[in-house]
Amino acid sequence: MSLLTRVLAPAAADEVAGLVRALLTGPERPGWPGLGWRAPGPSGLGTAASALLTGAPERPWAGTRGAPAGLRAPAGQGPAGSATSATRLPGAAGPPGSTGAAGRREAAGGARPSGGPEHGGATALPGASRQPRAERSGGPVLHCPPALRDDPALAAVVNERLVAWAEQVGIYQGRLERVREADFGRLLMLAHPDTDDPDRLLAAAKCALAEWASDDYYCADVGSEGAGQLLGARLMVADAAVAPANLPPRYALGLHGGIQEDSVLRAFRSATDHLARYASPAQLARFRQEVALLFVGYGAEAAWRNSAYRPPVWEYLAGRQVNSFLPCITLTDVVGGYGLPLEEYADPRVRRALTMAATASTLVNDLYSLAKEADPSGLDYNLPALIAVEERCSAAEAVERAVQVHDELVVTFETEAAALVLTGSPALKRFLLGVWAWLGGSREWHAGSARYRAAS
Repeated sequence: MSLLTRVLAPAAADEVAGLVRALLTGPERPGWPGLGWRAPGPSGLGTAASALLTGAPERPWAGTRGAPAGLRAPAGQGPAGSATSATRLPGAAGPPGSTGAAGRREAAGGARPSGGPEHGGATALPGASRQPRAERSGGPVLHCPPALRDDPALAAVVNERLVAWAEQVGIYQGRLERVREADFGRLLMLAHPDTDDPDRLLAAAKCALAEWASDDYYCADVGSEGAGQLLGARLMVADAAVAPANLPPRYALGLHGGIQEDSVLRAFRSATDHLARYASPAQLARFRQEVALLFVGYGAEAAWRNSAYRPPVWEYLAGRQVNSFLPCITLTDVVGGYGLPLEEYADPRVRRALTMAATASTLVNDLYSLAKEADPSGLDYNLPALIAVEERCSAAEAVERAVQVHDELVVTFETEAAALVLTGSPALKRFLLGVWAWLGGSREWHAGSARYRAAS
């Protein structure tokens, strides 16, 4: 089920929905104590966040005890390029949640409770002696950074342009007001805090909405036009629209006509053309690869549904690695106006960190939609539902265990990305920090959804 389908679904109001709402809207945003959220400047981005993401020379934390551990090697270590380094990205100085209120108190000059790690000190990878998340007496807390800015005016501009474009290409006819209410302009504004260019944000927003439309129209969610046995064929043609197929002229006309007759294909072609204004050939190729893998994930979930097959959790998570927000996240440098070298993007260590972040962000959407997409047959394809069956636990316990999976993924991303920035290019450092900001922006958008505000 696509993100848009989940957003348009009726609000849930049962006990589990209340637990998830509290989880997503809770005030804690474990993150970088030395940064925190700052009121946006004229560009909509706080000074510290701007320095962080754009590589500006200002480093307000330089030379201080509170310097982000992910930007230096721990004491006694040289530069590290492997995932075994205990260096950390912002927010990873302790177990998830440990850099919340306590970290903010220390940043303000207060004392850290005794027994905790030193601010900015090295800690072990998840799976070692430390648990990947801290328990809270009031329930689970997502380990996820805060959003780095909030610019409602910029979000509104992007959102209105996106709705106008959706009407132009013909997707979601009769439901455009619901698309407007979903406020995807806000999602893109929050997720890409290193630009205030509405056209760059719009290019990424068009790609995202085309991806979600392909799920909605082709995968039997809403108004399906090609589900079931024709799904693979539909997705193959969609791939030919994203990565133009090279046919002999007399047959190329047929492909062109097929694209013009299908609103989803028109959306993909239009979105890719817009993206090409800003993306290099290598960045376009990267995006097309991630979309092709997304289509593989669509096919896997369709196979599960069509055969009433309940995958084990490991298989579901493998599918979530490709059926995820990765096509959106991969545009981080395109939207930011710089280029990550292809050899660094393809580095297995970078790929591992990136896919963990993408899976984690998609699990937030799983949690967000748990109570809203319940299938009468009992075959629900989200992580908490599958955990509840496999581990024979209650829905509330399954939510907590799903949060643990999410937190472990985010903490591991932070740990391994922090090691990578020590030896990678400035572009890699900016890209990985941009992904970290994307996680916070996406979570903030989910938490601020009108759907849950109404339920409150």
